[in-house]
Amino acid sequence: MISVLSFVKPVPTKVFWSLVKTREGLDSVQRLAKKLGEANGIIVNTFLDLETHAIESLLSADISIPPVFPVGPILNLEGGSGGGKPFDDDVIRWLDSQPPSSVVFLCFGSMGSFDEAQVKEIARGLEQSGQRFLWSLRRPPLEQTTTRIPSDYEDPSVVLPEGFLDRTRGIGKVIGWAPQVAVLAHDAFMVWCIPSATWPLYAEQQMNAFEMVVDLRLAVEIKLDYEKDVFNPFNPKANKIINVTAGEIESGIRRVMEDNEVRARVKEMSAKSRAAVVEGGSSYAFFSRLIQDWFG
Repeated sequence: MISVLSFVKPVPTKVFWSLVKTREGLDSVQRLAKKLGEANGIIVNTFLDLETHAIESLLSADISIPPVFPVGPILNLEGGSGGGKPFDDDVIRWLDSQPPSSVVFLCFGSMGSFDEAQVKEIARGLEQSGQRFLWSLRRPPLEQTTTRIPSDYEDPSVVLPEGFLDRTRGIGKVIGWAPQVAVLAHDAFMVWCIPSATWPLYAEQQMNAFEMVVDLRLAVEIKLDYEKDVFNPFNPKANKIINVTAGEIESGIRRVMEDNEVRARVKEMSAKSRAAVVEGGSSYAFFSRLIQDWFG
């Protein structure tokens, strides 16, 4: 456990991203951090009520750092689907037919994918939870290709348990790539701030998950220390992964949909996120200060 300036609780080393667990990687990150010290200011897409401790710890730090301007949340809600792909209208129609805030959205980022055994565990956990779901299921990159980016299955049933799509018809939908903002902007979710069940895969996601679950208490844990080398997916030494079980997945899904304490905190934070960006809000004030510093 290591004390980190911007975290409320001591941080377990198991959630540090792999880059800083080597001397070469740590040196690289430290060089980057020192370069940040040469900036006139640091703009952060967050807001004071969300990360109060982190922001105040930076503003009052004994070390010399540039001014920090938390001006978020900055969201592009009208920027199209992203990724250069049109979003399937059938998905929107399906979401239109679901009650508000009733759907679990499974999406693991642009580089997130799983092998067939883990896909089947996810499917069983979803089915056992009984919750409505939208699942962006991606196929891992093929070993004979140079790309590390997952692709879509032509027929997702080839990796799902037999009969899964039939048994979950009406309450669940399996799709390929999905624009996350476009999906989360729908009434079936709450885009400004949503309850999350964390399952970090790579880069700094494990530390983000730790902050969400432990520091902010806005999420529940499925697995905090799961790690997959998406930048070298064919290295068996770096990818000796123990699958997350259907029971763990079901438990996480049930908690994120039924934990009234977490959902109440998320609802409160969602309201605060909107208040932060209007006149009189903290992000509005920091943005005004930023403009004064630049053009003062």
